[in-house]
Amino acid sequence: MSEELLINFTPRETRVAHVENGMLQEVFIERTRRRGLVGNIYRGRVQRVMPGMNAAFIEIGMDRAGFLHASDVLRPTTQVKPSLLGEVAELVSDEVAPTVPLPSIANLIQEGQEIVVQVVKDPIGGKGARLTAHLSLPSRYLVLLPYSRMIGVSVRIEGDHERQRLKQMLTELAAGSEFGYIVRTNAEGVGAESLAADIEYLSKLWQSVRAELSLTLVGSRVYEDLPLATRVLRDHLRSSIERVRIDSRETFEKTQRFVEQFMPEFVARIEHYPGERPIFDLYGIEDEIQNALKKESPLKSGGYLIIDQTEAMTTVDVNTGGFLGHRNLEETVYRTNLEAAQSIARQLRLRNLGGIIIIDFIDMSDEDHRRQVIRTLEKALNRDHSKTTVYEMSSLGLVQMTRKRTTESLERQLMERCPTCGGRGSVKSVETVCYEIFREITRAVRQFEATSLMVLAPPNVVTRIVDEESAALSELEQFIGKTIRFQAEEQYSPEQYDVVLL
Repeated sequence: MSEELLINFTPRETRVAHVENGMLQEVFIERTRRRGLVGNIYRGRVQRVMPGMNAAFIEIGMDRAGFLHASDVLRPTTQVKPSLLGEVAELVSDEVAPTVPLPSIANLIQEGQEIVVQVVKDPIGGKGARLTAHLSLPSRYLVLLPYSRMIGVSVRIEGDHERQRLKQMLTELAAGSEFGYIVRTNAEGVGAESLAADIEYLSKLWQSVRAELSLTLVGSRVYEDLPLATRVLRDHLRSSIERVRIDSRETFEKTQRFVEQFMPEFVARIEHYPGERPIFDLYGIEDEIQNALKKESPLKSGGYLIIDQTEAMTTVDVNTGGFLGHRNLEETVYRTNLEAAQSIARQLRLRNLGGIIIIDFIDMSDEDHRRQVIRTLEKALNRDHSKTTVYEMSSLGLVQMTRKRTTESLERQLMERCPTCGGRGSVKSVETVCYEIFREITRAVRQFEATSLMVLAPPNVVTRIVDEESAALSELEQFIGKTIRFQAEEQYSPEQYDVVLL
């Protein structure tokens, strides 16, 4: 399998595309004016304690206060749990302490108290950032847990022998350390020298964070994670990535220095792309991004997916479309669902969809077919860097799943609520607007004195009223005893109109 990372840099925006076999799998976007907050550390102040939610709102210098749950507050009497940041949420350890009942938030922190917190989820929609007091600092192979002595290994490293080797190696290297460490997926197969280098780097980084803490005011940022280009390389550059192409000479040189220092084995894979044609156009990435903003996603067989993102959840509807198959209906449905399962896994990554996801597969009567579709979906999701959980298919053919969300979806990063439809995705029909105007005219003449009326409306609405609704208009004029004139306004939105009394 051929894998590449493409980095497109402009002074206002950085974009990174992960391409497998010429097909876009993921896209990461960071804009200068709106950088992501995940991983940032802040000196905050408790703004409000909410016992009913067992949580508190923390002022960190943003427009909206951050949200801190009681489970994310440091408790000296219990084992400190890892932060929800990145892979740390997906760890296992043989040394996790027994479960202790969660105390009330009111017994942990008080309003006005200063507290150091880290962002684990960007502000999404109307919600503020999700915070934790269990700080963590990632490097290439490790994650430092400054308030814990836990030694763990990412669950994505599946081989028991490799897990034990890494854990034993890290335990020896961290002997006598006051910190805890987590081995990241990237560390699979590396030696003690690489882990030791990361331990030294993280120790120095934590010392600089502690020094900054003593100088920082409440509501200020103490630590900021790496910019997107280097962050993606730190987290995603692995042996399967054949090359990294960067279209900015300056970004290429910065990236090359970063790789030389922390990942020297990959230096030869970093390339500068000097071509005149934009790098995303060369690979068809721009078209893929535009397609990912549409609700409908076609399948090769002729079927298609309808992907609908709402505040509460994302729904995916599978349709056969023009795919008729060559055998019976059950076989056609089965083949469509298998293809859809693989496509859905890719679309979730590409669109960065998270939270609760409901997939409506086409009904299948064969129980073995249902199991195979679920297994295909789970296998396709194994390549996803975000944690996913898939549940059994219901009798209605619905599959519930969750995907961890830390940043806004691609759609919400690149688009905004439609000012015309208000986010509904549709507007009132011309007929509906016509009848609303008739009701508004009746309401207006009952409340105010006027000799005649003027209606300003979109051209198609005016045309509908004076042509198809001319009889109704005549009846209305007779009923109110006044003349009604119309003026078409090209700039009016489909639902906009004004009734003016003359």
